[in-house]
Amino acid sequence: MPNYRRPHVSGGTYFITQVTYQRVPWLCSDIGKKALREAIAKVREKYPFSIEAFVLLPDHFHCLWSLPPDDPDFSVRLRLIKTYVTKHYAQEIGINRAVSRSRQKRRESNLWQRRCWEHLIGNERDFAHHCDYIHDNPVRHRLCKHPQDWQYSSIHRFIAQGIYPRDWGKDGRKEKPQGIWDE
Repeated sequence: MPNYRRPHVSGGTYFITQVTYQRVPWLCSDIGKKALREAIAKVREKYPFSIEAFVLLPDHFHCLWSLPPDDPDFSVRLRLIKTYVTKHYAQEIGINRAVSRSRQKRRESNLWQRRCWEHLIGNERDFAHHCDYIHDNPVRHRLCKHPQDWQYSSIHRFIAQGIYPRDWGKDGRKEKPQGIWDE
């Protein structure tokens, strides 16, 4: 069995990707959005973190989370979010997929893929690159033509705050205003 090692840096910023079990596209349903929003709010009450960037797609989400200065554990937050959604909304979400024996032994449901992908952000350039990746992801998956067309994305906040120009991502334009991401 591989020995998975996750970086744990107090106050770190992490890029996280979480995928649904067998890529079943339930996250953008009304109940999926409600469940995830509620779970994040509940977990943030006890385990605070800031969401720097976020995109919700039908079968996965990408996000950038910054942790408090004295806390290195993003994984407990993600685990609690997944557990909350499963415990409170699995019946309503109603995924009809068999659960393997391995998943049954671990008491896992058929909502989430077991592991997530994470990356500890190293610097401003790395942060900017991951923000761009998050916001362009719906276009990469052919869910929309331009990043601004995707409703479930923090790109709208980035544009409103002047971090991205209004036409970011249109016609291949992905420039940011000067000084925003400089090291």
